[in-house]
Amino acid sequence: MKLAIIGCGLIGRKRALALGRDDVLVACCDTNEASARKFSEEFKCKAYTDHKKLISENDFDVAIVAVVNKYAKGIVVDALKARRHVLAEKPLGRNVSEAAEMLAALPFPRPPSLTVPKSLPLLLLKTGFNHRFHPGVCKAKELLDAGEIGEPFNIRAAYGHGGRPGMEKEWRASRELCGGGELLDQGVHIIDLIRWFGGEISELTGNVETKFWDMEVEDNAYAIAKTEKGVTASFHVSWTNWKNVFSFEIFGTQGYLKITGLGGSYGLESLEIGRRKKEGGRPDIEMFEFPPEDVSWKEEWKEFKSAISQNREPLGNGYDGLMANKIIEAIYKSSIEKRMVTL
Repeated sequence: MKLAIIGCGLIGRKRALALGRDDVLVACCDTNEASARKFSEEFKCKAYTDHKKLISENDFDVAIVAVVNKYAKGIVVDALKARRHVLAEKPLGRNVSEAAEMLAALPFPRPPSLTVPKSLPLLLLKTGFNHRFHPGVCKAKELLDAGEIGEPFNIRAAYGHGGRPGMEKEWRASRELCGGGELLDQGVHIIDLIRWFGGEISELTGNVETKFWDMEVEDNAYAIAKTEKGVTASFHVSWTNWKNVFSFEIFGTQGYLKITGLGGSYGLESLEIGRRKKEGGRPDIEMFEFPPEDVSWKEEWKEFKSAISQNREPLGNGYDGLMANKIIEAIYKSSIEKRMVTL
């Protein structure tokens, strides 16, 4: 697969390191010329500071867009109009409007329910939801779909860290550059996983607050949501957790699944399955532990390439990015208006 990476920061580099041996990185782009040059030297590709020039001057299949949220929409639309598949890092723009504009650049802006003839080559837009590809999350989805814990009815999640000195001066603290705070940063992953495990969210109550950091966006967000499948989900995402945490639990009629850790500073990634006994008491518990290496970036890229070759929608597509943004906007609305919001 021939590709270009636009955005030569931390995530752009992670995407480059996740490429396979048969992939060819043709070019990279960053408005910071020094960053683009350094990236091009490390990964042996052409460097640009203008994404339009990169697109027009190079032959490639996929554009990976890993830029500050404010600039994603224009780049994604330009790449799609040039008939390049796009993997855009989460969130899919700063808001629903920007996500919708990206989807509108596709020849067939489509929800999952719309069937497109297999003979018609698809142009694909994927949202970078790499958390779906963590091994603990994948195993939990496999067990849930196999009926190992019965019918799910409750999800409980927590995700957070403690920030960094000077975080209030970073681009993530700017509403104009980011569109929001912790809810868009880490919360979007939790929302995507709730939809994936529990179904489409139909109503919610949310609250966003700035508890500690001197910034114009939220450093904490909370929500309780209900899905069309009857699952109640609650979560808290935080930049004031001080110790990094990731926890995602699914409770069903016959047991539960609990994913903790993401490797690295979030601790060893593990999955616990508890199978309820008919007579009650402590459930039968089985543990799975996974290697510390973060393979999610490689696995997500492999799945996207597979979707392109099979002419099908990728796992975590542009529609998923749009829906996550709709839920985030509903949480902001609920927090401001102090009421439940129906989607």
